[in-house]
Amino acid sequence: MSKKVKITPEVVAEHGLSEEEYEVILDRLGREPNINELGIFSVMWSEHCSYKSSRRHLSKFLTKGDRVIQGPGENAGVIDIDDGDAIIFKMESHNHPSYIEPYQGAATGVGGIMRDVFTMGARPIALMNALRFGEHSHWKTKQLVNGVVAGIGGYGNCVGVPTVGGETNFHKGYNGNILVNAMCVGLARTDKVFYSAAKGVGNPIFYVGSKTGRDGIHGATMASAEFDDNSEEKRPTVQVGDPFTEKLLIEACLELMETDAIIAIQDMGAAGLTSSSIEMADKGGVGVLINLDDVPQREEGMTPYEMMLSESQERMLMVIKPGKEKLAYEIFEKWELDVALIGKTTDTGRLVLKHKKKKVCDIPIAPLADDAPNLNRPYKVPKPLPIINSSDIHETQDYNDALLRIMGSPDICSKRWIWEQYDRHVMTDTLDSSQSGGDAAIIRIHNKNKAVAITTDCTPRYVQADPYQGGKQCVAETWRNLTCVGADPIAITDCLNFGNPEREDIMGQFVGAIEGMNEACRAFDYPVVSGNVSLYNETNGVAIPPTPAVGGVGLIPDLEYFSSISGAKEGDTLIMIGETNGWLGSSIYLREILRREDGAPPPVDLDVEKINGDYIRKLIRNKRVNAVHDCSDGGMAIAACELALTNNIGVHLQRSSGCPLHAWLFGEDQARYLISVEKNSVNPILTTAEDRGVKAYIVGKVGGMNIKAEGAFDLPISTVREKHENFLPELMS
Repeated sequence: MSKKVKITPEVVAEHGLSEEEYEVILDRLGREPNINELGIFSVMWSEHCSYKSSRRHLSKFLTKGDRVIQGPGENAGVIDIDDGDAIIFKMESHNHPSYIEPYQGAATGVGGIMRDVFTMGARPIALMNALRFGEHSHWKTKQLVNGVVAGIGGYGNCVGVPTVGGETNFHKGYNGNILVNAMCVGLARTDKVFYSAAKGVGNPIFYVGSKTGRDGIHGATMASAEFDDNSEEKRPTVQVGDPFTEKLLIEACLELMETDAIIAIQDMGAAGLTSSSIEMADKGGVGVLINLDDVPQREEGMTPYEMMLSESQERMLMVIKPGKEKLAYEIFEKWELDVALIGKTTDTGRLVLKHKKKKVCDIPIAPLADDAPNLNRPYKVPKPLPIINSSDIHETQDYNDALLRIMGSPDICSKRWIWEQYDRHVMTDTLDSSQSGGDAAIIRIHNKNKAVAITTDCTPRYVQADPYQGGKQCVAETWRNLTCVGADPIAITDCLNFGNPEREDIMGQFVGAIEGMNEACRAFDYPVVSGNVSLYNETNGVAIPPTPAVGGVGLIPDLEYFSSISGAKEGDTLIMIGETNGWLGSSIYLREILRREDGAPPPVDLDVEKINGDYIRKLIRNKRVNAVHDCSDGGMAIAACELALTNNIGVHLQRSSGCPLHAWLFGEDQARYLISVEKNSVNPILTTAEDRGVKAYIVGKVGGMNIKAEGAFDLPISTVREKHENFLPELMS
């Protein structure tokens, strides 16, 4: 785009800026911007970069804790896991690009989240994802699943970082907008954490990585707008990734980080060179001068506008200590990466760009960053759906059929077809992953007797029914899942996926969910240290179900004391920790068996969650349990089936409640754990539970080769397994 473009109201609107926002730009500059400056304002003030609709609400989150080294505001969050080790992690969305171009959209989502992590000095050690697709019968779902899974596997496998878990759901609410949320966890030393704040005056600014091309221009703006029937035309705004270059970039950056050459470092993510340079300058309180002629370019005749707004992948920006330039050149050239000195820090507080010896941009940094719009959008939190008494919900006439239908349903079915495409064991430290069917992945800290546990969770149907309770539940379930493997939950990252915030009902969903999430974080001392907001996930005015995905990280301090779903033994007793009242509102049973999506979701009592979870971790560390599994989607019956399938051993459920049979089996009451224990542990567990005020009771036994419940179902494991495994292979065949 030429710098001679006349700035008209139409051009302003094309850049996603409102009339009011443009008036602010005129005020801040004291003049009309040129096209380069307008483009820079447009991406920095986009929803994706500025968080203009969400910032004031995100500030409510608990962000500090005893183990928090760095909370929100940097590329990723940092937590202390003892012995001088730090975990650096974040979750981020790549929703819009993945719908338009599923392979590249998902692949570059993985690449981008890894750069956020190794930018701070961490070697990536694990990847996870949270995926939402439309209903399986929709004409586009198969294509999208195939492309997204291939993109995630293709990028992660080539870089050599294990993809160890995640979640995949299907619902008609995602027909027009799929969600691809990627999470990366990295390992660093606490004394080798790197930050993005540029310091000093006259320090050299280095560009490293791949050359800049025309791919991804206006990617941030595209991600800040809803779709319509012409969204396919936005394909050119999707970036193209190269995992092999990313691998070289990781190694080169980590090598340079072993020296004392780096003052500041920032990856070029959304808005590319624009956001990276502005964020570094703003955080450090300096200005920057960049000579665009020195930027490595992949294509001829690139304009300043194109170079600044390109989102070409595998690129980093660094401020290097004076005198260390030669060292930087040597390391990056050794790894066969493009490297160039493109500018310097200044004391002006301005972004100045030169191109062909002419100044093509001269604007203050502050209005582009912290002074960006911070909107107080009106909102109306939706009223929760009414409570449905379980006795008013029809009982199935065929429990065998009901169990098989739920076990074979899109959300509950085996995701083997997906995870078999991911390398789960590269780097050799994966102790548990998606293939076990357990609650959290476990990654050993290399050559040490400790591990981190990782999980991602969200139950959108709960958030849809009651944003506040649903928000609490998202956080609580990650906390439970980490607890199931014996980890001490430390902190979360999140990816908040919602529709158009200009609608009061959507903004109300967002605010309600945050209120619930924050309450849970404070109850568990479980802070938010990083995250991402993805808004405008809707097509032709139809929004996605509200989906605040949460990624949790915990520490297993001693690998002698951890648990999983896979330790159940013949003759074990099944004990339920937590009360079963048979809550069926917004349940899987209601949706899959009765084709209803109504009713208030199960309430989340955070005090009970805390008491029960602490008790489970104590049992694990006292070696009182053989297997532990969170009781969530589908209730006790589904938790028991998953335990049976993982261990290839039967279970026999024995009724222990006065609630209706279908509610007892399929109710989704919260704060519950299904544990498998040896006979000699039964009485001590029941006794100590009572002493602690924990509800604990026998619900069955382990043994045989059938999955059965008295008065309900009785099926061979092989029959349940076949139904459980078939959905995705049949869909993708």
